[in-house]
Amino acid sequence: MVSDTPIRSSTKRSRNAARGRDDPESDLPPLGRTLPHSPEAEQYVLACCLIDGSDTIARCLESKLTAAAFYETRNRLIYSKLCEIYQRQSTVDIAVLAEELRLARELEEIGGPAYLAEVSNSIPTTAQAQYFIDRVKEQHLLRELIKAATGAVEQCFNFGGGLESFIDKIEQEIFSVTQDRISDAAKPIGGPMKEAMLVLHKMMEKKGELTGVSSGFKDLDALMYGFQRQEMIILAARPSMGKTSLALNFAEAAAMPKRGEPTATLIFSLEMSAAQLALRLLCSRSRVNMKLLREGLIPKHDGAQQRLLDAADEFTKSPLFIDDSSHLSIMELRAKARRVHARTKLGFIIVDYLQLLSPTDAQVPREQQVAEASRGLKALAKELDVPVLVLSQLNRSSEKENRVPKLADLRESGSIEQDADVVLMLARPKDADEKFQVAADSAELIVAKQRNGPVGELKLTFLRDITRFENHTP
Repeated sequence: MVSDTPIRSSTKRSRNAARGRDDPESDLPPLGRTLPHSPEAEQYVLACCLIDGSDTIARCLESKLTAAAFYETRNRLIYSKLCEIYQRQSTVDIAVLAEELRLARELEEIGGPAYLAEVSNSIPTTAQAQYFIDRVKEQHLLRELIKAATGAVEQCFNFGGGLESFIDKIEQEIFSVTQDRISDAAKPIGGPMKEAMLVLHKMMEKKGELTGVSSGFKDLDALMYGFQRQEMIILAARPSMGKTSLALNFAEAAAMPKRGEPTATLIFSLEMSAAQLALRLLCSRSRVNMKLLREGLIPKHDGAQQRLLDAADEFTKSPLFIDDSSHLSIMELRAKARRVHARTKLGFIIVDYLQLLSPTDAQVPREQQVAEASRGLKALAKELDVPVLVLSQLNRSSEKENRVPKLADLRESGSIEQDADVVLMLARPKDADEKFQVAADSAELIVAKQRNGPVGELKLTFLRDITRFENHTP
């Protein structure tokens, strides 16, 4: 058999030679075409910097335009030097730039004074500076996407094991390319102040304007103004307290609100099947007793069948997604959420429940496994810019001590308390003489932690027959 190693080596050398020693994309394999770039846009940005250095360079930095965004080496060197001059608070003009490049022995490398003159005369005004800044960033983003995708192909050929972590790493690399597209510019107070006054005006009119996803419960929304983007909300309780039922009520309120636009909601159910959740949702919304339905004791003339059909039609048309995969790791969960988000922009994610997530490494202590899952879910909330509601178990301390649950009762890891932006705890009293136990027709929802708001307690009504929570009615 004839080895093809010399052929590959010579091909690689020819590729590198074709790219040039200073090409920033030289680690990319050839694609038979020139990588996306715009020499004119790069020159126009540099020209704007020379015409009005302080303002345009500040705008470039605000837009997160780096030297690496310039495709041509000489343009990259010029931009780097302009930023250095600006940061020293020196005057930015063509004479100072030429002298700085000469001192750094880079003037001839960029083409000498002739090229600087060509650049400075390429555009007469800075009126379109932002357009050309965005154009340079756009071309750089396309090159970075090509680089990430090509790198993924190379890594697939050199795969060494650990498929799930490998896929998560590849997805993160590709997703991270687009994370800096929007600049974090400081805003004048006038805009946010107008928005605040508008919210206050609507609140004074009792319109209940929310800044996040509605929970469907007026007292909870009044306390939290809805579930906020990028926040991880923990809903914790002992088994059989109604965590899943309450979470489904939240999902229904988000995907099928009484007013306003529906919010695309994704439920990860690690405990119950999608069919079981669908049955619960149907009976809850149509207000049909699930036990009587299973036993075939629902009267035929009370409209229950029509209500079930109507509810099924509503759910079918709603932007509600259920993933009932079992043995799901945090990396698999995040990958699935990204894929759904790419098809339908999500506004709310529910995970039922935290302790059932499979560990990435089964050898590490349980506390570290839960901490990894908790951090991963918080990262997912920020990555997709959505609120993530995570159900969690409580330990037995509150039952043993016959008291209301508290933050220290969160099971298996203190990192849950640390990572969470909001912690809700559900407790249901058995009767007036006893503390919090399992079965009751009322419940207390304790806001034990809220990073950006007050804590407190509120009452809910629990309808046992249809496993549904509703606003408390005395």
